[in-house]
Amino acid sequence: MHHPTLARSLRRLGALTAAAVAAAVVTAGPAAAHAEVEAKGARALDQNATLTFSAASESDSAGITKLEVILPKGITPEDITYKEGPKGWKLTPTSRGYTVSGTKLAVGEDADYVVTVRQLPEVKELAFKTLQSYADGHTDRWIELDDGEEEGDGHGHGHPAPLLKLKPAAPGAKLVSPSPTEQPTTAAPSSDTASGEPATGTSTPAAESAADSSDGDDGMSIAVPLGIGAAVLLLGGGAWWFRSRRSGGAA
Repeated sequence: MHHPTLARSLRRLGALTAAAVAAAVVTAGPAAAHAEVEAKGARALDQNATLTFSAASESDSAGITKLEVILPKGITPEDITYKEGPKGWKLTPTSRGYTVSGTKLAVGEDADYVVTVRQLPEVKELAFKTLQSYADGHTDRWIELDDGEEEGDGHGHGHPAPLLKLKPAAPGAKLVSPSPTEQPTTAAPSSDTASGEPATGTSTPAAESAADSSDGDDGMSIAVPLGIGAAVLLLGGGAWWFRSRRSGGAA
Protein backbone atom coordinates (compact mmCIF):
# COMPACT_ATOMS: atom_id res chain seq x y z
CA MET A 1 0.00 0.00 0.00
CA HIS A 2 2.86 2.35 0.81
CA HIS A 3 5.02 1.51 -2.20
CA PRO A 4 3.07 3.53 -4.80
CA THR A 5 3.05 6.53 -2.50
CA LEU A 6 6.83 6.24 -1.95
CA ALA A 7 7.44 5.98 -5.69
CA ARG A 8 5.35 9.06 -6.38
CA SER A 9 7.27 10.98 -3.69
CA LEU A 10 10.61 10.00 -5.17
CA ARG A 11 9.52 11.02 -8.66
CA ARG A 12 8.28 14.35 -7.33
CA LEU A 13 11.55 14.91 -5.47
CA GLY A 14 13.54 14.09 -8.61
CA ALA A 15 11.53 16.54 -10.67
CA LEU A 16 12.00 19.30 -8.12
CA THR A 17 15.75 18.61 -7.96
CA ALA A 18 16.07 18.77 -11.75
CA ALA A 19 14.18 22.04 -11.84
CA ALA A 20 16.38 23.48 -9.13
CA VAL A 21 19.53 22.46 -11.01
CA ALA A 22 18.22 23.95 -14.25
CA ALA A 23 17.35 27.20 -12.49
CA ALA A 24 20.79 27.33 -10.93
CA VAL A 25 22.46 26.84 -14.30
CA VAL A 26 20.38 29.61 -15.90
CA THR A 27 20.98 32.10 -13.11
CA ALA A 28 24.70 31.25 -12.97
CA GLY A 29 25.19 31.97 -16.66
CA PRO A 30 26.67 35.49 -16.36
CA ALA A 31 28.81 34.49 -13.37
CA ALA A 32 30.33 31.64 -15.39
CA ALA A 33 31.87 34.16 -17.80
CA HIS A 34 35.51 34.85 -17.16
CA ALA A 35 38.78 36.41 -18.29
CA GLU A 36 41.83 34.24 -17.87
CA VAL A 37 45.58 34.15 -18.46
CA GLU A 38 47.63 30.99 -18.80
CA ALA A 39 51.33 30.19 -19.09
CA LYS A 40 52.13 26.51 -18.71
CA GLY A 41 54.80 25.89 -16.08
CA ALA A 42 55.53 29.63 -15.66
CA ARG A 43 58.19 30.47 -13.08
CA ALA A 44 59.27 33.72 -11.52
CA LEU A 45 62.13 35.34 -13.50
CA ASP A 46 61.31 33.28 -16.62
CA GLN A 47 62.49 35.05 -19.77
CA ASN A 48 60.46 35.30 -22.99
CA ALA A 49 57.44 33.81 -21.27
CA THR A 50 54.42 33.15 -23.50
CA LEU A 51 51.09 34.21 -21.98
CA THR A 52 47.70 33.26 -23.45
CA PHE A 53 44.72 35.47 -22.59
CA SER A 54 41.04 34.65 -23.01
CA ALA A 55 38.18 37.09 -22.35
CA ALA A 56 34.66 35.64 -22.45
CA SER A 57 31.88 37.57 -24.17
CA GLU A 58 28.97 38.53 -21.91
CA SER A 59 26.91 40.36 -24.51
CA ASP A 60 24.14 38.77 -26.56
CA SER A 61 23.85 41.78 -28.88
CA ALA A 62 27.34 43.21 -29.55
CA GLY A 63 30.80 41.88 -30.36
CA ILE A 64 34.04 42.63 -28.48
CA THR A 65 36.16 45.40 -30.05
CA LYS A 66 38.98 46.05 -27.56
CA LEU A 67 40.77 44.74 -24.49
CA GLU A 68 42.76 47.15 -22.33
CA VAL A 69 45.22 45.53 -19.92
CA ILE A 70 46.72 47.21 -16.87
CA LEU A 71 50.10 45.57 -16.33
CA PRO A 72 51.13 44.46 -12.84
CA LYS A 73 54.17 45.88 -11.11
CA GLY A 74 57.41 44.51 -12.54
CA ILE A 75 56.23 44.41 -16.17
CA THR A 76 56.34 47.44 -18.47
CA PRO A 77 54.69 47.99 -21.87
CA GLU A 78 58.15 47.73 -23.46
CA ASP A 79 58.41 44.16 -22.12
CA ILE A 80 55.38 43.00 -24.12
CA THR A 81 55.53 41.54 -27.65
CA TYR A 82 52.32 40.67 -29.49
CA LYS A 83 52.33 37.19 -31.06
CA GLU A 84 48.81 36.43 -32.27
CA GLY A 85 45.16 37.21 -31.76
CA PRO A 86 41.89 37.85 -33.59
CA LYS A 87 42.36 38.52 -37.30
CA GLY A 88 43.32 42.14 -37.94
CA TRP A 89 43.77 43.01 -34.26
CA LYS A 90 46.87 44.88 -33.12
CA LEU A 91 48.61 45.68 -29.85
CA THR A 92 49.21 49.30 -28.84
CA PRO A 93 51.26 50.26 -25.73
CA THR A 94 49.67 52.66 -23.23
CA SER A 95 50.93 54.55 -20.21
CA ARG A 96 49.83 51.74 -17.88
CA GLY A 97 49.90 48.68 -20.12
CA TYR A 98 48.53 48.03 -23.59
CA THR A 99 45.40 47.56 -25.68
CA VAL A 100 44.59 44.79 -28.14
CA SER A 101 41.89 45.89 -30.56
CA GLY A 102 40.51 45.68 -34.08
CA THR A 103 37.38 44.85 -36.05
CA LYS A 104 34.51 43.79 -33.77
CA LEU A 105 34.17 40.08 -33.16
CA ALA A 106 31.00 38.11 -33.81
CA VAL A 107 28.36 38.34 -31.10
CA GLY A 108 29.15 35.82 -28.38
CA GLU A 109 32.72 35.20 -29.61
CA ASP A 110 35.44 35.26 -26.94
CA ALA A 111 38.59 37.35 -27.44
CA ASP A 112 41.74 35.22 -27.29
CA TYR A 113 45.30 36.44 -27.90
CA VAL A 114 48.94 35.61 -27.07
CA VAL A 115 51.82 37.83 -25.98
CA THR A 116 55.44 37.29 -24.94
CA VAL A 117 56.85 38.90 -21.78
CA ARG A 118 60.57 39.75 -21.77
CA GLN A 119 60.91 38.54 -18.15
CA LEU A 120 58.44 37.74 -15.39
CA PRO A 121 59.05 39.47 -12.05
CA GLU A 122 59.98 37.55 -8.93
CA VAL A 123 56.53 37.28 -7.34
CA LYS A 124 54.04 34.53 -6.53
CA GLU A 125 51.22 35.76 -8.76
CA LEU A 126 50.39 38.43 -11.32
CA ALA A 127 47.01 40.12 -11.84
CA PHE A 128 46.28 41.54 -15.29
CA LYS A 129 43.29 43.85 -14.79
CA THR A 130 41.36 44.05 -18.04
CA LEU A 131 38.71 46.39 -19.46
CA GLN A 132 36.69 44.66 -22.18
CA SER A 133 34.85 46.94 -24.64
CA TYR A 134 31.95 46.06 -26.96
CA ALA A 135 30.71 47.58 -30.21
CA ASP A 136 27.69 49.09 -28.42
CA GLY A 137 29.92 51.01 -25.96
CA HIS A 138 29.45 48.65 -23.03
CA THR A 139 32.53 47.71 -20.98
CA ASP A 140 33.13 44.65 -18.81
CA ARG A 141 35.62 45.33 -16.02
CA TRP A 142 37.70 42.28 -15.17
CA ILE A 143 39.48 44.03 -12.30
CA GLU A 144 38.58 42.33 -9.03
CA LEU A 145 41.39 40.90 -6.92
CA ASP A 146 41.26 38.15 -4.32
CA ASP A 147 41.44 40.71 -1.54
CA GLY A 148 38.33 42.48 -2.83
CA GLU A 149 40.20 45.45 -4.24
CA GLU A 150 38.43 47.23 -7.10
CA GLU A 151 39.23 50.15 -9.37
CA GLY A 152 37.18 52.90 -10.97
CA ASP A 153 33.45 53.20 -10.38
CA GLY A 154 33.08 49.88 -8.57
CA HIS A 155 31.17 48.08 -11.33
CA GLY A 156 33.60 45.19 -11.33
CA HIS A 157 31.42 42.94 -9.15
CA GLY A 158 31.68 39.34 -10.28
CA HIS A 159 34.55 40.07 -12.67
CA PRO A 160 37.85 38.82 -11.22
CA ALA A 161 41.05 39.99 -12.92
CA PRO A 162 42.98 37.39 -14.91
CA LEU A 163 45.43 35.90 -12.42
CA LEU A 164 48.65 34.05 -13.22
CA LYS A 165 50.26 32.03 -10.43
CA LEU A 166 54.02 31.54 -10.72
CA LYS A 167 56.26 28.78 -9.46
CA PRO A 168 59.45 29.74 -7.61
CA ALA A 169 62.31 30.91 -9.81
CA ALA A 170 64.56 28.25 -11.28
CA PRO A 171 67.94 27.77 -9.55
CA GLY A 172 70.40 30.39 -10.77
CA ALA A 173 67.74 32.57 -12.40
CA LYS A 174 68.53 36.27 -12.17
CA LEU A 175 66.80 39.53 -12.97
CA VAL A 176 68.12 40.75 -16.30
CA SER A 177 69.00 44.39 -16.84
CA PRO A 178 66.54 46.68 -18.63
CA SER A 179 66.56 46.71 -22.42
CA PRO A 180 69.82 48.34 -23.56
CA THR A 181 69.58 51.75 -25.17
CA GLU A 182 71.58 52.71 -28.22
CA GLN A 183 74.90 54.33 -27.42
CA PRO A 184 76.62 56.81 -29.76
CA THR A 185 79.15 55.08 -31.97
CA THR A 186 82.75 56.22 -31.49
CA ALA A 187 85.51 55.11 -33.83
CA ALA A 188 88.24 53.26 -31.95
CA PRO A 189 91.73 54.73 -32.32
CA SER A 190 94.18 52.71 -34.37
CA SER A 191 97.16 51.10 -32.71
CA ASP A 192 99.39 53.78 -34.28
CA THR A 193 97.46 56.59 -32.61
CA ALA A 194 96.80 54.94 -29.26
CA SER A 195 99.87 56.61 -27.74
CA GLY A 196 99.08 59.97 -29.32
CA GLU A 197 101.49 59.50 -32.24
CA PRO A 198 100.17 60.21 -35.75
CA ALA A 199 99.56 57.17 -37.93
CA THR A 200 102.03 56.23 -40.61
CA GLY A 201 101.52 58.24 -43.79
CA THR A 202 99.68 61.06 -42.03
CA SER A 203 100.90 64.41 -40.85
CA THR A 204 99.64 67.32 -38.83
CA PRO A 205 100.48 71.03 -39.07
CA ALA A 206 102.43 70.81 -35.82
CA ALA A 207 104.34 67.77 -37.05
CA GLU A 208 105.10 69.45 -40.39
CA SER A 209 106.27 72.63 -38.63
CA ALA A 210 108.50 70.59 -36.34
CA ALA A 211 109.87 68.71 -39.33
CA ASP A 212 110.66 71.97 -41.18
CA SER A 213 112.34 73.39 -38.10
CA SER A 214 114.34 70.20 -37.62
CA ASP A 215 115.45 70.23 -41.25
CA GLY A 216 116.53 73.88 -40.93
CA ASP A 217 118.59 73.18 -37.83
CA ASP A 218 120.29 70.21 -39.46
CA GLY A 219 121.09 72.30 -42.60
CA MET A 220 122.52 75.17 -40.54
CA SER A 221 124.79 72.84 -38.59
CA ILE A 222 126.50 71.76 -41.84
CA ALA A 223 126.41 74.94 -43.97
CA VAL A 224 127.74 77.38 -41.36
CA PRO A 225 131.10 75.63 -40.74
CA LEU A 226 131.63 75.14 -44.45
CA GLY A 227 130.90 78.80 -45.14
CA ILE A 228 133.23 79.97 -42.39
CA GLY A 229 136.00 77.67 -43.63
CA ALA A 230 135.63 78.95 -47.21
CA ALA A 231 135.72 82.59 -46.03
CA VAL A 232 138.90 81.95 -43.99
CA LEU A 233 140.65 80.35 -46.97
CA LEU A 234 139.58 83.16 -49.29
CA LEU A 235 140.74 85.87 -46.95
CA GLY A 236 144.01 84.03 -46.28
CA GLY A 237 144.67 83.56 -49.99
CA GLY A 238 143.86 87.20 -50.71
CA ALA A 239 146.22 88.44 -48.02
CA TRP A 240 149.08 86.26 -49.34
CA TRP A 241 148.52 87.50 -52.90
CA PHE A 242 148.50 91.13 -51.76
CA ARG A 243 151.72 90.73 -49.80
CA SER A 244 153.36 89.02 -52.80
CA ARG A 245 152.50 91.94 -55.07
CA ARG A 246 153.86 94.50 -52.63
CA SER A 247 157.07 92.56 -52.19
CA GLY A 248 157.56 92.36 -55.98
CA GLY A 249 156.94 96.08 -56.47
CA ALA A 250 159.43 96.98 -53.79
CA ALA A 251 162.14 94.94 -55.46
